[in-house]
Amino acid sequence: MTSVLQPVPTSGADLFTDAVLDDPYPVHRELRELGAVVRMTTHDMWVLPRYEQVRSALGDPGRFSSDAAVAYEPQFNELFRGSVLASDPPDHGRLRKVLSAKLAPRALATLRTRIAEQADVLVEAVVGKGTFDAVTDLATVFPVTVVADLLGLPEDARGPLLSFADAVFNVFGPFNERIDASLPVLGAMQEYLSAVMVREKLAPDGWAAAVYLAADRGEIEHEAVAPLLNAYLTASMDTTINAIGNTVRLLAEHPDAYRRLRAEPALVPSAFEESLRLESPAQGFFRVTTQPVDIEGVTIPAGARVLLLFASANRDERKWESPEEFRVDRNPVDHVALGYGVHGCAGQGLARLEAHALLGALIRRAASIELAGSPVRKLNNVIRGLSSLPVAVVPAGT
Repeated sequence: MTSVLQPVPTSGADLFTDAVLDDPYPVHRELRELGAVVRMTTHDMWVLPRYEQVRSALGDPGRFSSDAAVAYEPQFNELFRGSVLASDPPDHGRLRKVLSAKLAPRALATLRTRIAEQADVLVEAVVGKGTFDAVTDLATVFPVTVVADLLGLPEDARGPLLSFADAVFNVFGPFNERIDASLPVLGAMQEYLSAVMVREKLAPDGWAAAVYLAADRGEIEHEAVAPLLNAYLTASMDTTINAIGNTVRLLAEHPDAYRRLRAEPALVPSAFEESLRLESPAQGFFRVTTQPVDIEGVTIPAGARVLLLFASANRDERKWESPEEFRVDRNPVDHVALGYGVHGCAGQGLARLEAHALLGALIRRAASIELAGSPVRKLNNVIRGLSSLPVAVVPAGT
């Protein structure tokens, strides 16, 4: 049945200013109150701010296309063309299949003990200091080490990885000073891929080498190797880093929640999902409509840029009870922080494995945790996280 045409909700908010990136949630709430779809006037785009519509669009690549459409600016969409993130079925499935076996639950299970041991060694060292930076000493160190090992990167080539990831996510937004500052880093990243991510410098049993072998077998084009490695290099680290940092901050700010996790370690997975929901590390991604799309009587025209606002959807009052509260036993496994459908994050199993290991080690090793200074927000056009999180802990058993 055709919906009755409704006035188009509009907003002049700019989601990419420093003030909004620092605290986006009041604007997100205003957008949800305006409607299920909102036409933005500051930038040429539409926004889906509510859970139901975001999840539906993620599951509908036929109408909401990712094919060279996940960034706002056309020139940067060309940069991502041919990657898993910026493709639609059937190409998307073919590209994703390259590492699907290595990212499957059974394969990840073989890594569980190794990753848990690495996490425990790192956490023991930082907890022993009493005070440390949970971002620079913990959240950034662990995923970079784990992912670089799995990809098969040489030890002396891992230094620039963090700056690459931050720059890549910046260019998903409209052109601003953050993109301008990221352009030289993107240039350095292309040089890095050409100089380091070549098969003769990679461990032969690593995931990066497996991408080259897939091209040799004709499963993907050789031209797809660089975009795939680019995607796995950045997406597999930055979202995990910021998700871990966000979770540690929430636990430091909610001592009752931390005490409960220590008493009930089985709640660690639930607490991590709640952190992903409450502080979505990826705030949202763009799509382009392939045809006119009617949403509750409002028609988005074909060829429109549409921002699927994950962070707003994950705080939608229509979906979640008391959505701004941090409840470690909520276990919101149907959040959209890691996407949904064919574009559900390919590496989400690995991200959870890393986070569970690190948080599990933390609650074993530290009897308490609290802020030891003001957290420092890292402003990025897409990623929500921290550049610094000073904390103080009391080692367990003292």
